[in-house]
Amino acid sequence: MFGYVTINKPEMKFKEFDIYHAYYCGLCHTLKKQFGNITRLTLNNDLTFIAILLSSLYEVETKKEKSRCLLHPVHQYEKYFNECIDYCAKMTIVLTYFKCQDDWIDEKKRDKQLFMKILSSNFYKIKTQYEDKVNKIEKYLNEIHICEEKKDLNLDEIANYSGYMMAEISTYKNDIWYDDLYEFGFYLGKFIYFMDAYDDIERDIKKKCFNPFIHLYNEDDFDDRCFEILEMMISKATVAFECLPIIENSEILRNILYSGVWSRFELIKKKRKGNE
Repeated sequence: MFGYVTINKPEMKFKEFDIYHAYYCGLCHTLKKQFGNITRLTLNNDLTFIAILLSSLYEVETKKEKSRCLLHPVHQYEKYFNECIDYCAKMTIVLTYFKCQDDWIDEKKRDKQLFMKILSSNFYKIKTQYEDKVNKIEKYLNEIHICEEKKDLNLDEIANYSGYMMAEISTYKNDIWYDDLYEFGFYLGKFIYFMDAYDDIERDIKKKCFNPFIHLYNEDDFDDRCFEILEMMISKATVAFECLPIIENSEILRNILYSGVWSRFELIKKKRKGNE
């Protein structure tokens, strides 16, 4: 579910990578500071991207610090802190809580149940602050679960709920940028859902779990068909993105949207071909 909206590092300038890394480290440190050290396990690239997007769009005041951490004890790394990063840290907790809940319901993974309990106190505090948003996210995730239980192969219907969920997360404020951010998040969410399905297809078949691509898997053009669906989703997301007046960090965001999102696809495809 997470980790697909990432950078294409070889195509990124050193300075741009340092900025991306500063947002990533800032989000990690914010999770630790606000919700406890163990919540750093929830850190993911997708919400790092949203943090950069919102910070750049709203041009919020950003505090910069250099420090070491347990994972990087030798060198000091720059970290960024601002209100958008705080918001994304909270949404990271919300999404991880629901992901653990879903894994417990679907596969009875006790480690996920335990982690859900660890996150519960912080989750309910965040829900108090963003009650309407969190309730909507929960509703859309429940709709996905219902569709998967019915083994509904209407790809658009299922993925739409993932789109609505990411749209809620992407819309930081109800302002003039709300509609463009909502449309952007909607198609990005659909892309993430389909990429996750593409990634998990063999595991889902083995475990007899639902996967929206299961009817395509034995086709000779499986990878090409999946690529076409993914390309359509990310193309519509980038159209909405280009409507936003983002100047700062625009090249980093374009690196991710036009190139980085395909890094995982190519890695999965290559691994799959190697196992045949």
